[in-house]
Amino acid sequence: MLKGPTAVSFRRLSRDDMDGAARVHRTAFDDRLPWLAGLHTPEEDRAYYRNQVFAQCEVWGAIDGGLIGFIACRRGWIDQFYVLPARQGQGIGDALLTIAKGAYSELRLWTFQRNAPARRFYEKRGFTALEESDGSRNEEREPDILYRWTRAAC
Repeated sequence: MLKGPTAVSFRRLSRDDMDGAARVHRTAFDDRLPWLAGLHTPEEDRAYYRNQVFAQCEVWGAIDGGLIGFIACRRGWIDQFYVLPARQGQGIGDALLTIAKGAYSELRLWTFQRNAPARRFYEKRGFTALEESDGSRNEEREPDILYRWTRAAC
């Protein structure tokens, strides 16, 4: 549930929203993982969102005067999930995750082991760790962890 008074709305994003998603990604990523900041240029980010994320995923966004967060899912995977740092802790991530949980009975995602706030967020919402890696399979070469959530049977 969103905390406090809010005018946040949620909608499926279109290719017109790609640049905004790339900006939210970069802002949140660089804030949470400053040791990895600058890994890609804004042009590379936009190309990635155009050629990969929006081509392969269903992308839902949180809007409050502009894009403030989004989640990108495909076949039971969360590929991208970011909320602007100034808007974190307000229920926006919960609301976006609820959209994804409504669409899939199981979700998996990777996050970096050093991203303790993300790990707490997922674990508090029923995700369990399946596997840790040394980072040799991701471009950042950053140790990561695979999480899974499964909808409880009725």
